[in-house]
Amino acid sequence: MYSFEPSEDQKTLMEAARKYAARELRARSRDTEEQSCLDQGVLQSGWDLGLLPGSLPDTYGGFGDHSTVTGILAAEELAWGDLAGAVALLAGNLIALPVLLCGTHAQKEQYLPQFCTDRYTPGAAALMEPCYNFDPGDLQTRARAANGGFILDGLKCDVPLAAEADYMLVYASLIRKTQAFLVPRDSAGLRVVEREQNMGIRACPFYTVEFKECRVHASQVLGGEAGCDFMRLLNAFRVAQSALALGVARAAYEYALAYAGRRKAFGEAIGQRQSIAFMLAEMITDLEGARMMVWEAAWLLDQGRDCTREAFLARNFADDMALMVCDRAVQIFGGHGYIRDYPVEMWLRNARGFAVMEGMAIV
Repeated sequence: MYSFEPSEDQKTLMEAARKYAARELRARSRDTEEQSCLDQGVLQSGWDLGLLPGSLPDTYGGFGDHSTVTGILAAEELAWGDLAGAVALLAGNLIALPVLLCGTHAQKEQYLPQFCTDRYTPGAAALMEPCYNFDPGDLQTRARAANGGFILDGLKCDVPLAAEADYMLVYASLIRKTQAFLVPRDSAGLRVVEREQNMGIRACPFYTVEFKECRVHASQVLGGEAGCDFMRLLNAFRVAQSALALGVARAAYEYALAYAGRRKAFGEAIGQRQSIAFMLAEMITDLEGARMMVWEAAWLLDQGRDCTREAFLARNFADDMALMVCDRAVQIFGGHGYIRDYPVEMWLRNARGFAVMEGMAIV
């Protein structure tokens, strides 16, 4: 049975991530959202925490061991500060962790040292597609064998940092099976079409990416001839995204709770009113319940056990929970919740993205 008490190392990491999130991410979240641009200095400061190198073996320049549980603890803290900044900081994971978990020895030697330097290094993952009833197990982007390699054709959307990353991990259907390909951004046939104008997470750039007769060498297939364990990666995507949802929801809940305690109406704090108190109680109940589901799925991943059911349920519940909590926070603020003077409207817009995006983060 997994423990409900983080280890001392995990507590230290959470505290460092929490301080950084409050000092850097939260403090600048409104400005970066308005400007639709992340502060590179802030990202470099976050990179200096060593979250990704701390998940990679010293063989490749890192200084730790990968732990999904540790990853979700840090991800929640970062998203508490700002979801856009959290997604950008975790972008290197989108390449490094799939390579660590599924890559060949040669792929690990080639790619992992690039994410163990002192310089902020993003990656990108192209999973989502602009189609009705998107199914990650039946992608419309196709790969076909040709001349000792493969050719990719298709259209991807919601690809974080596609124009900034040197590599992206492209997921495509190959003989009715989802496979991943390590593709340099400057590859012929790969075109970053445009930056998307989304309702939320506006500071972090997401792009539409087109693949037209994009040729990749056989050595660029994640896992080589054996391929990759896609369900293992998909479960990790879902657990990471659930942890981000926890962070956004916790930010909204804590902010609304503090406001309800100090806002006076008719001689008493509004938090004393039954309607507000019941909303706050429901918010924290669902938040804590979602956290237990996410922790369980993360623990099962670390144990090497199949957690497809647990990861799917955690993702579904956390998506709905984050949207509910952020919406209730807006309601508690009344008319003030709808204006940009307070961050609750931004958190609500950000929370809406969890249900319509897949593959934005991995831990």
